[in-house]
Amino acid sequence: MQYEAIPAVPGHQRILRCRQVLARTGLSRSTLYALIGRGEFPSALRLSERSVGWLEHDVAQWIEARSRVSRSNAQVG
Repeated sequence: MQYEAIPAVPGHQRILRCRQVLARTGLSRSTLYALIGRGEFPSALRLSERSVGWLEHDVAQWIEARSRVSRSNAQVG
C-alpha cells in the first residue's frame, strides 16, 4: 500500500474529518457532497486510501462566506 505525502499544513491548521465538518456546518452528508460536486464547498484532502479531511481554515471561510451572503440577502429583502 502506497500513499502520497500530504504537504505541510501552513500555520499548523487542523484537519477536520467528515463528522466534524457536518457538526460545524449543520449540513447533511448528502448535501455536503452535493455542494462539493457543484464546486460550492472546499474539496476534501485525501488522507489515506479510505479517509478524507478538510482544512479547518477552509471550512471556517466557507461558513463566513455563507453568513455574509445570508446577511446581505436579508438586508435586500
